[in-house]
Amino acid sequence: MLATTGPLPVGPGWAYEFKWDGVRALATVRDGALRLRARSGADITIAYPELAPLGRALADAVLDGEIVSLDATGRPSFTTLAERMHVREPARAARLAAARPVTYMIFDLLRLDGVDLTALPYRQRRARLDALDLSGERWLAPPSFADGAATLAAVQELGLEGVVAKRLDSPYRHGVRSLDWIKNKAEASAEFVVGGFRPGARELGALLIGVPGSDGKLLFRGRVGGGISAAAERALLAELRPRTSAVSPFATELAREDAKDATWVRPEVVVEIKYGQRTPEGRLRFPRFLRLRPDLTPEECVDA
Repeated sequence: MLATTGPLPVGPGWAYEFKWDGVRALATVRDGALRLRARSGADITIAYPELAPLGRALADAVLDGEIVSLDATGRPSFTTLAERMHVREPARAARLAAARPVTYMIFDLLRLDGVDLTALPYRQRRARLDALDLSGERWLAPPSFADGAATLAAVQELGLEGVVAKRLDSPYRHGVRSLDWIKNKAEASAEFVVGGFRPGARELGALLIGVPGSDGKLLFRGRVGGGISAAAERALLAELRPRTSAVSPFATELAREDAKDATWVRPEVVVEIKYGQRTPEGRLRFPRFLRLRPDLTPEECVDA
């Protein structure tokens, strides 16, 4: 179940949770074994061996949560987590688990002891999750709150990503992006697909970004040059150079000031962009590059 971006709702019918900056994962526990699946359905168990003991904490369950890598201050570090996302070699995964262990933040309970709980309202699923008292060295169920404004204030004070509001009477809908879950980030940012890049003082001066339209072509959302450090440039070029294309992936021809000297790429790389506002045409104002999002697919990038 996915959240929709929007203003933080208020009222007695909502609960509020911290939005964790990590990788979403469903955990299936059965007969002492743990299996982790990403949003794509891919099995990612091998990448996080330090979570294996969770398989012995329950007899039979399906949990929903976020895998995060906490820094020395206790804040999630997506940069550190990105080093682990695609590891599929057991020995390397074990070394990284020892050096940079993750924590599984559990926020929903979908099955328990063979009983499917997804049709129950969130308040009941959450109560059953809390009753399990899941607290281990590498996993926990963070609290849910009743005061949205206070939760957002805490997020801003702690430097966390944002708040997710959940309607108390909502069931769990697999694969649905629902208005029953509303995510509100502490700063305006969103995910976009890279369709090309332009040179500047360096090889990569600006990214050309968009979101997929109904025909699969990208709807142009602007040119992003700010925030691209030397390290970010190297990481971006490593992803973009192998994807260069002779044709533009954008639905309409870009203005000359945007397209001049552009290198087009296949629309496969997702980035997160911080911005001020959007113009009536949907273009971002004051955009700045935040990071690559290798955990997301282009299809998951939608206009807010």
